[in-house]
Amino acid sequence: MSMLHSPRVATAAVLLALAASAAGCMVGPDYRVPPAPLAEQWLVTDAPRVDTAGRAPDQWWSVFGDPALDALVEAAYQQNLTLRAAGLRVIAAQARRGIAIGELFPQTQDVNAGYVRTWSSKNQPLLLGGPDFNTFRVGFDAAWEIDLWGRFRRGIEASDAELLASVADYDDVLVSLVAEVGVTYVQLRVIEELLALAHENARLQRNSLEIARIRYEAGGTSDLDVQQATTLLEDTEADIPALEIQLRQTLDSLSVLLGMPPSNLTETLAQSTGIPAPPPNVAVGIPAELLRRRPDIRRAERQVAAQSARIGVATADLLPRFQLVGNVGLTAERAADLFTGRSFGGIAGPEVDWPVFNYGRIINAVRVEDATFQELAAHYADTVLGAQRDVEDAVIGYVRGVDEVAHLERSVEAANRAAELSLIQYTGGAADYTRVLTADQAKITADRRLTDRRGAVTASVIALYKALGGGWEMREGNDFVPTATKREMEARTWWDSMLSEHTEAKDIHAAATDTATDTGPGFLRWRRWWPQW
Repeated sequence: MSMLHSPRVATAAVLLALAASAAGCMVGPDYRVPPAPLAEQWLVTDAPRVDTAGRAPDQWWSVFGDPALDALVEAAYQQNLTLRAAGLRVIAAQARRGIAIGELFPQTQDVNAGYVRTWSSKNQPLLLGGPDFNTFRVGFDAAWEIDLWGRFRRGIEASDAELLASVADYDDVLVSLVAEVGVTYVQLRVIEELLALAHENARLQRNSLEIARIRYEAGGTSDLDVQQATTLLEDTEADIPALEIQLRQTLDSLSVLLGMPPSNLTETLAQSTGIPAPPPNVAVGIPAELLRRRPDIRRAERQVAAQSARIGVATADLLPRFQLVGNVGLTAERAADLFTGRSFGGIAGPEVDWPVFNYGRIINAVRVEDATFQELAAHYADTVLGAQRDVEDAVIGYVRGVDEVAHLERSVEAANRAAELSLIQYTGGAADYTRVLTADQAKITADRRLTDRRGAVTASVIALYKALGGGWEMREGNDFVPTATKREMEARTWWDSMLSEHTEAKDIHAAATDTATDTGPGFLRWRRWWPQW
């Protein structure tokens, strides 16, 4: 066997080219996390209900002790279609990373074969003529650009960051989904309580109307009392259909969040009743923890990292490109001779390509990438600021909301007693119906306000946990797409082992700690470029 046919020589050539790439410099900036304004502590630190030393729970919905809410959150995680789409974007990012890694290897690898029959013109000059002949050909073409300046390695670095950004995007969708399920569930319970209050108030007002009618028929009052009582009753009963509409619409929204057609969700909702009570205190930690916990912050930071690497990719275009090109194959006039030793031929050699006359265009392309990097860095800092605002808003909503509810509870108690006393006085003839009407209207307002604010305080706790970035941890150790979806994809396209159980989750962990900027060789991740036969 000749040296050209030796697999050891070929392997040595591959390793030599990779070593040359690895030994080459990396043009472009080495990434550093951009600065962002971050407070040392939260503003509401003296409130006894706020624990700045503790850590917010990962599965925050469990603090409400509501089985129905727990079941709804789990169902949404398993079935929500928006979350499933985000998981598929993670899979696509993994595949794009494999494409970027493949650029380190021969960029052109073509196996070709053909047959040509050549006829010579009989009327052309004798010196230009020739016999008719056949050409049988089998060959292999390759072109390999050596990554001396790090263009391809920067591309892998960008793909690593984009992959982790897609994971952060998945986590952000999950955080928003869980919070939206919680808020929608609280709205549902608020509407149920308002409906119950409307029915109870209507019952009491029918009693008042009956008393007014009896007194009118007995000649003790005018018809005005009856008409006032009727007006109040009809207004209250008019609220019932409106609340039933809201209840149906809220159930429909909740069903869609669970990835299912509109449903009554009777079995799930029957596991508990009433508005979930807020916890007596909340743990918020310190502002610096937002950088790790908030998925939108992690996504913004990874987008900056990816853009930093793209500056290097664009900068490498300013420098010469070195390629190894070649062609080897078998050529013969007769098919029987094609695979004999004398049919072998080939060409090989280096090439240099340096677009010196395009420097203006290339330099401006680098400037575009640099300006985009600065834009994304500003967006990252703004995202950090917005996250702190979200936490502060939710904390003050919870702390002051609890105080507001305490006052409203006493207000409702007084309003109920006033309505009761006014009716007693009216029945006994000690007061006119205007006092009963005023007291009933005050009672209705107080009841509604208390119910609304109880729901708002619980919703502010949910908003706080969302602002702290809680909820995404429930996906750790799990795949990004369900098994049924993976089976459907595998039936349509060859995915090798990329969709194997937990494979993508493990690869994400590896990508997070083993990127193109590391000094170790593990960032190549061969298995995501070359199929596993």
